[in-house]
Amino acid sequence: MEREPQKIREGYLVKKAMFNKWKPMWVTLLEDGLEFYKKKSDNSAKGMIPLKGCVITNHCQDFNKRMYVFKITTTKEQDHYFQASHQEERDAWVRDLKKAVKCIDDGQRFARKSTRRSIRLPDTINLSELFIAMKDPDRGIKVLKLEKDKKVFNHCFTGTCAIDWLISSKSVRNRQEALMLASALLNEGHLQSANDVSKNAAEGLAETTLLDTSDALYYFPDSGFFCEENSSDDDAIPKEEFRGIVVKQGCLLKQGHRRKNWKVRKFVLREDPAYLHYYDPASGDDDPLGAIHLRGCVVTAVEDMMDGKKQEADRNFFEIITASEVHYLLQAASADERKEWIKAVQTVSKIGK
Repeated sequence: MEREPQKIREGYLVKKAMFNKWKPMWVTLLEDGLEFYKKKSDNSAKGMIPLKGCVITNHCQDFNKRMYVFKITTTKEQDHYFQASHQEERDAWVRDLKKAVKCIDDGQRFARKSTRRSIRLPDTINLSELFIAMKDPDRGIKVLKLEKDKKVFNHCFTGTCAIDWLISSKSVRNRQEALMLASALLNEGHLQSANDVSKNAAEGLAETTLLDTSDALYYFPDSGFFCEENSSDDDAIPKEEFRGIVVKQGCLLKQGHRRKNWKVRKFVLREDPAYLHYYDPASGDDDPLGAIHLRGCVVTAVEDMMDGKKQEADRNFFEIITASEVHYLLQAASADERKEWIKAVQTVSKIGK
């Protein structure tokens, strides 16, 4: 009996279709191929790309207007283009795709980097529980806005901060153990590399892939991490609602106000002032379709639908009610993603101007 292919990653991406049209798709990366669906709730895939022998190209420049595009070239020299909602999402897809292709070529099974075996962590250490403690807003690692190499890194921390926290929390006995434990967290995906220094180290062959330096930057997944170029004082002043720092972005399903249909939209959450802008991910246009002013809003999880439309979107709903009593019904891809969005919106709405 053959083993079911392992599901590695899934989420919304925009795929280039025929006649140069782009369409949002629900994409699932398996060990042996990439499946894409018209909707997340569909049972049958609209298409599948076998990964054996494929070439993955990051930073695809074939489309001037579109950012965060990557390309999959098959052995039959067919090109498939996908667009992510932001740089970190694109890099994560490309990283896992390249690893999946390499595993197929080497005849190996896809697996995250081994941690306990390589650096001999004690069996008593629970990486998931430690990760939750590190993210605690009161007692965990303090995320900062840091500037390196003419870039601004939002919601991140240095390798040294991570090591210092592990020592101060008494999770380890010394700095060497802290370095090994932090590397294990990085290898398991609980920490992510933010800049070139940390990314190059993570791709090396050393057992301790996390760097204990202030030059190496890291962030928590789904924390709202965002990197931007450091602009000069001479740059044009942006529209007031776009002044805020981006704290979270990604694709969600949004219900229309008139037709009550569900469509994939890219959302960008900004703080100070607090706004949630949404875009048509298929258009590649930088102009938002709309903006939700979050100051004084209420955001709550919605456990059921009352309008008989459940078949259009399967759970993980949440609702934003603005101060002017406009209702926005949204759906995340998972319960964890919904929780992250609700927490982020609640935090921003309290500090937004």
